[in-house]
Amino acid sequence: MKIKNPAVANPSKARTGIEGFDEITHGGLPRGRTTLVEGGPGSGKTIMALQTLVNGARLDGEAGIFVAFEESAERIMANAAKFGWDLAALQKKKLFFLDAQPNPDLVVSGSFDLGGMLAALEAKAREIKARRFVFDAVDVLLALLQDPMAVRREMYRLHEWLLANDFTALITAKAGGPETANLPQLGFMQFMVDCTVLLNHEVVQGMSQRNLRVVKYRGSEFEENESPFLIGPGGLEVAGVREPGALGAPVTMERISSGVPRLDTMLDGGYYRGASVLITGSPGTAKSTLSGAFAEAACTRGERTLFVSFDSEVNEVVRNLASVQIRLERFVKNGRLRLFAVRTITGSAEIHLMRIKNMVREHRARCVVIDPVSALSKAGNEGTVHGVAERLVDWMKAAGITLVCTSLLDKPVGQVEGTPLQISTLVDTWIHLNYLIQCGERNRGLSVVKSRGTAHSNQVRELLLSSAGVTLADANTAGGEVLMGTLRWEKEKALEARRIESEATAKLKHATLESEEAELELRLKAVQLELTAKRVEKELLSRAAEGRSVEQASNRSHLRDLRGKDKT
Repeated sequence: MKIKNPAVANPSKARTGIEGFDEITHGGLPRGRTTLVEGGPGSGKTIMALQTLVNGARLDGEAGIFVAFEESAERIMANAAKFGWDLAALQKKKLFFLDAQPNPDLVVSGSFDLGGMLAALEAKAREIKARRFVFDAVDVLLALLQDPMAVRREMYRLHEWLLANDFTALITAKAGGPETANLPQLGFMQFMVDCTVLLNHEVVQGMSQRNLRVVKYRGSEFEENESPFLIGPGGLEVAGVREPGALGAPVTMERISSGVPRLDTMLDGGYYRGASVLITGSPGTAKSTLSGAFAEAACTRGERTLFVSFDSEVNEVVRNLASVQIRLERFVKNGRLRLFAVRTITGSAEIHLMRIKNMVREHRARCVVIDPVSALSKAGNEGTVHGVAERLVDWMKAAGITLVCTSLLDKPVGQVEGTPLQISTLVDTWIHLNYLIQCGERNRGLSVVKSRGTAHSNQVRELLLSSAGVTLADANTAGGEVLMGTLRWEKEKALEARRIESEATAKLKHATLESEEAELELRLKAVQLELTAKRVEKELLSRAAEGRSVEQASNRSHLRDLRGKDKT
């Protein structure tokens, strides 16, 4: 089931077109009302305001007017050029900039009001049929008013004018910092407007973090918690409560190979299409190898695949996997596989999420590998990384993309509640790799911790890496423990020797039985011949006796005839 776009479904709201923001406000800004956007320097106030005007013109055909009190229109357009909004084209019919920044050498003498400017703006609004307004950095203008009552009067004048003309308006102002030290009276603006949005930009342990919070929204429900956001290639991107469409993600019974046939058997047929898979383990347990095997299998099926590595360079990934017969180079050359290497120090977890999503869209990937996703939990991201991981899984599910992530796990599964990102509860399949040290050897073990909807194996299998490829060994145990490495090899050789000995014993027994059977058959034939002879002899004796009886009767009759016996 698809989730309806609340901005389309609710005509009382004006959608901003900012990814995530319309979701947390349940549709966008209040239509025909005023919204205050506050934040410190560099928090993104101007970008958010301008992006709202641009999207209003593009998506809804609503013309807008941008009144700049701090920067000139030329500078604003130059700064926004990297977003690809094509402001020059919009300026022809749908967008008007008014430079209203005061001269820095201006000396205020007497009082002034906004009446003249508003009259000119009203005429321009009628000319281009504007429905949206932005007053950017209004605090710069208000700083010229020495009287707090004058500040309040002019802001109410502006607010009433916007309401009277039914304009959907954004007013931006600085919050915090030395710039607003002399303007404590601006606090009343939060009570005046219908919607207030706070933008925050800070550095946490050397990592840039941006957050947005809707403080109030009259007459509407909204998400009250802070939402991370970033400034990307297309402007502001806000992390919503849940990725759009995640609740209606496609579900299929189709299975796809993990790239290791014997692992597919353990999973009763492989991974589900569109599932999220987590591979955990200590360093060196072959997490990257299993994810590389999956990438190769996906490319072999003809599916476009993205492989994001936070640990190794692209060429190193290709070389290392080739040592176990996982050949990715040919797929990189034909464009089916895109390998991307990055270090976590280059941005926050939110920035990396944005990059991954953009690369998935550009490459049109059906399968994605992130190795390791736990790298996102580096210093400075502890407070946001779980939300990033959750949105990553949701977004992939909503798009029907099969996701394989690896994660560093230093402790055995039984000794921890989950992974560092707490992502184990979100994924569909969890495969754990570990070391087993026996007789001075370190060997790799593999087990399936969970696999939703799959009758998966509960065995611990040895993972074997060699120049012949990747496979799993048969499970061998002794005294309740799984044998690996040399012990497994010795057990297999002993079992093989016993099998050979058993087969030889069986063959010898079979030959002996055949000999005895042949002997018995010969004896049986001899007995049968002897029995036949006895029966013939018996028959001959019977016939001889009958012959003698007949002959005796004939002789008696002849004797009587010779004696002249009276005939009767």
